[in-house]
Amino acid sequence: MCTLMNCLGYGPHIRQARSDAYRELDRLYNARKPFNIMQITTGSKAEGLTGVYESDVDMMYVLKGIMCLENGVDSDKLPRETIAFTLNTGVCYHGHSRLNLLERRGVMIPSKMLDSLCEDENGRFLLSSALVVDAVNSEWASTPNEIRHERAGPSMPTSKGPLHTDNVISLRCRCPGILSRWAERTRHWPPPDIVHKVVTMGSFVTPVGFRGSEYQHLEWRICFNTGENELMSSLNNTQVYIYVLLKMVVKDVLKPVKKEITSYTVKNIILWIAENNPQAQFNESSLFYWLRDGLEKLRTAILKIELPYYMIPERNLMEACGLDEGQKCTWVNTITDMMNEGSNTLLRLPRIRKAIISHPEPLVWYNKKRIEMELLHLKFWNRARQCNEENDVVNGSDPMLQAISSRTAELVIEVHTRMNREGSRLNDLTEIREMMLI
Repeated sequence: MCTLMNCLGYGPHIRQARSDAYRELDRLYNARKPFNIMQITTGSKAEGLTGVYESDVDMMYVLKGIMCLENGVDSDKLPRETIAFTLNTGVCYHGHSRLNLLERRGVMIPSKMLDSLCEDENGRFLLSSALVVDAVNSEWASTPNEIRHERAGPSMPTSKGPLHTDNVISLRCRCPGILSRWAERTRHWPPPDIVHKVVTMGSFVTPVGFRGSEYQHLEWRICFNTGENELMSSLNNTQVYIYVLLKMVVKDVLKPVKKEITSYTVKNIILWIAENNPQAQFNESSLFYWLRDGLEKLRTAILKIELPYYMIPERNLMEACGLDEGQKCTWVNTITDMMNEGSNTLLRLPRIRKAIISHPEPLVWYNKKRIEMELLHLKFWNRARQCNEENDVVNGSDPMLQAISSRTAELVIEVHTRMNREGSRLNDLTEIREMMLI
C-alpha cells in the first residue's frame, strides 16, 4: 500500500517538490508586487499533497500595515504607522473574535478601512469582516479569462480554465496566550523545535464569523495557516498516507454536499492522533491499524457532532456543521462497515482501486510521466513569473520556457500514443494534458 501511495504522487520527494514550487511562486509574487498585500499558499498545495488541478488552490492574502493583538500585548513595540486592533474574544464563540480599533497617535487609516468600521453599543469602533471583504472585492483586479464566483465563507473563489482558487483576505495577529496554551500541552508530537517554530509564526484572522451568530458580519476567525503548514510537513510518511486516505473516504465515499465534513476536519483528526501517540508506532506495517483508528475518530466526530480544533480545543469544528440525523446515521453506518472490511475497504476508493488494477507496470510507467508533467508545469509557472515584463506580459522567447513547453508536448504525445495502442480513441492533446495534471 505504501508503494502504491508513492506511485500515486504522495511520496516525500514529490511532496517536497510541490511545496518548494508553491513557496517559490509566493516569493516571486511578493517580490514583484508593490501592493500592501502578501500572498501565502496554504492548504493541500502548501502541503504538497495534490496535483496542479487536483483540488482548489488555497491562497491567503495578508493585508500589510495592520496587526491584531491579544489582550495584554503591548502595542508600543509596533511600527508607528501600523494600524492596531485588539481581539475581543469574550463576546464570540471560541476561536472567533471581534476586532476593536486601538487608537494610536500618528496613525493614518486608509479610507477603505475607515469605511469598514462600525460602532458597537459602547461607542467603540469595530472592524466589520463583511465590509472588509466587500471593500477588497470591489478593488480586486481580475486577470484575463478569470471568472469570479460567489463568496463562500471567507473565500472569494475564482477559476481560470481547470484551475480553481480560493482567495482569502487575512490580517496578522499576535496571540501569545493562545499559542502558549497550545505549546504547553503534554504531547508525543511535534518535537520541541517544531513547537517553538509554530509559536514564532504567530497567527491570522480571516473575515468569517461563527455560523449561526447574529453578529457574523462583525466577527473574525482566528487561524494558524503557516503554523499548520509546518506541522503537516513534520508528519512522517505513514501519517501522511493515513491523512490522504481519510480525505479520499470523505470525498469519494461520504460525499458531503454542504461541507458538513471537510478535509480540514480530517486534518485535525490526524494532528490529534499524531500528538497523542508515540511516533515509533507509525510505520508501514501499522498503516491499516491507524487507518482504522482514523475512521473510528471520524465516526465518533460525526456521531457526537464534536471534534476539538487542534490549536484551540475549546472550538468544536463540528458545531453548527448542518448535519441532519438521517445523514449522520447513514455516514456512521457506512464508516462502521468500512472498519469491519479491513484492508478491503480501500477498494471503495476509486483512485486506489484503479491503481491496484493497473499495478505494477502501467501504473509505474504512467505516474512517472504524470509526475514529470506536474513538475514541469510548476517550473513553467515560476519561470513565467520571472520572465514577466511590463503589463504582466511573459517573454515567450525565454529558452527555459521553450524547453519546458517542448518537453511537455513530448510527454503528452507519449501518453497519447500508448493510450491509442491500448484501445483509447481520445485524441484531444489539450484534454490529455489537463487530465494528467488532475
